[in-house]
Amino acid sequence: MGTTVLLMILLGGVVGAGVVLFVAAMRPTHRPPAATSGRNLVERLGRRTLVAGGVGLLVLVATSWPVAAVASAALVIAAPSLLGGAKAEREAMARLEGLATWTESLRDTIAGAVGLEQAIPATAYAASPAIRPQLRMVVDRLRVRTPLAVALRRLADDLDDPSADMVVAALILNAKLRGPGLRQVLTSLSESARAELEMRQRVTAGRSATRRSSQIVMVFSVGVIVLLTAINPDYVAPYDSPTGQVVLLVVVACFAGGFFWMKRLSGIDTPQRFLVVEEDA
Repeated sequence: MGTTVLLMILLGGVVGAGVVLFVAAMRPTHRPPAATSGRNLVERLGRRTLVAGGVGLLVLVATSWPVAAVASAALVIAAPSLLGGAKAEREAMARLEGLATWTESLRDTIAGAVGLEQAIPATAYAASPAIRPQLRMVVDRLRVRTPLAVALRRLADDLDDPSADMVVAALILNAKLRGPGLRQVLTSLSESARAELEMRQRVTAGRSATRRSSQIVMVFSVGVIVLLTAINPDYVAPYDSPTGQVVLLVVVACFAGGFFWMKRLSGIDTPQRFLVVEEDA
C-alpha cells in the first residue's frame, strides 16, 4: 500500500511538471520589460497560485487522484489564458488608435516650428487615456534631463507594440539627426497605424465567434467531467488504481492539447517588436 501511494504521488509530481512546462511552452515568449508589469504579473500569479493550490487540495481530498489534483490546479492557473484574450485585444486596439491620434497631434504641433522636446509635452496630456500614462512618463523623464533618445526608447518599452516601435524609431532618428521630413513621416505612420487598426478590428470580429465556440467547448468538457465524477463515482472507479492514473494522465494530456490548440485558433498572431536591445532579447 505504501508503494502504491508513493507511486501515485510521484506520478502526480511528474504530471504537474509536465503540465507546467506545457503551459510555459504554449504561452508567448515576449514579455513587457517594464518593472511594474513584472510586479503586477507576480502578484496575479501569486493570488492565482493560492487559489489553484486550494482547488488542487480539494480535488485530491475528494477523489484521491494526484493527476486530477495537479490538472485542476493547472487549469485554474491557465484559465485566464485559455478563456480570456478579448480584453487584451481591445486594450491593444485602444493603444493603437491612441497612438495614431497622438502621432497626428504631434505632426500638427511640429508644423508650428516647434521641436520635439516641446511638442511631446504639449501633446501628452491631451492624448488618449490608453497611452497617456506612458506619455506622461516621457514628460517626467525629459524634466529630469533624460536625453530625448533615451526617453523615447523607454517609451517604446512602455507601449510594447510593434506599431509604436515604428513611430518611436522615427522620432529617435529625428532626435539624433535633426533632419527635415518628420511631418511627412508621421503622416505616413499615422495612416499605417489606422490601416492596421482597421485590419485588427476585422480580424477580431471574425475570430470572436471562434473564441466563443472554444470557450463553450472548454467549459462544457470540464463540466461534464466534474458532473460525471460527482454523480456516478462507480463509473470512474477504475481511475483509483495506479494504472488508472496513468490512463487519466493520457486523458488529461489530450484535453490540455485540445484546449491550447483551440486557444491558438481563436487568437491573433501579432508581429514581434524590432526596437529592442540585446539585453531585452
